Amino acid sequence: MAITASMVKELRDTTGAGMMDAKKALTENDGNMEAAIDWLRTKGLAKAAKKAGRTAAEGLVGVAVEGGVGVAVEVNSETDFVARNAEFQKMVGEIAATAVGAKTVEELLATNMGGKPVSEVVTDKVATIGENMSVRRMARVEGDTVAAYVHNAVVDGMGKIGVLVALKGADNGIGKQIAMHVAATSPASLSEADLDPALVEREKAVLTEQARESGKPDAVIEKMIVGRMKKFFEEVCLLEQKFVMNPDVTVAQAAKEAGVEVVGYARLAVGEGIEKEEEDFAAEVAKTMGS
Repeated sequence: MAITASMVKELRDTTGAGMMDAKKALTENDGNMEAAIDWLRTKGLAKAAKKAGRTAAEGLVGVAVEGGVGVAVEVNSETDFVARNAEFQKMVGEIAATAVGAKTVEELLATNMGGKPVSEVVTDKVATIGENMSVRRMARVEGDTVAAYVHNAVVDGMGKIGVLVALKGADNGIGKQIAMHVAATSPASLSEADLDPALVEREKAVLTEQARESGKPDAVIEKMIVGRMKKFFEEVCLLEQKFVMNPDVTVAQAAKEAGVEVVGYARLAVGEGIEKEEEDFAAEVAKTMGS
């Protein structure tokens, strides 16, 4: 497979590796980006352990909490200009409030809102505003109490990142603090038991290869892997992470000290995982001119 300059750039941006190292990693792995990242990590050349999703789509995340139910809904638009439009923001807020009674995006789109299904309301707004938009995804959590936090809020209850934290027990303010922690750290799961097994196996494989390159005996390598996997879980599992408000304790410990238990969370960031095609400006102008 031909290795392009854009592929090398993407790998460099993702891992912080040098240009020649990135090119070699892609060449060794036939252009497979994920395999190239692992190859660089095995060689100790990658500075970033996780691949960050590129945020290209615009829009807003709206959050709503009613009793022990919290929802976050991502509504996308083509431009940030529309995301700052009061009419669009009003729609996002109404959709979020409506989502409290829905379990899935499909159910939400079929739910009546102001006399019409949400899907039709969005379609009408597309015609009014003149820009494509969509309800992309939603998250829902339930608990005795639910705390919400919006990062980069444009108005109350909506912004670029929406977080929900479900608690067992009465919230005394710790809920919002944990929600802010989630916004900052973006954990992969609530606990080790909730982690994707494929992610765990992939991490273990990379760490094993790294350990083997040290030339140490298998018995020593096994102990190294146990220790490194423990550190990995502490980095990506919410309950095991060091609490940003007090790094001397974990999130689980901070919650326990506050008399509650974290039973669920959700974090939505606008455009997360969506890649927007970028076109050379000169080529775009040429296409517009029909040349």
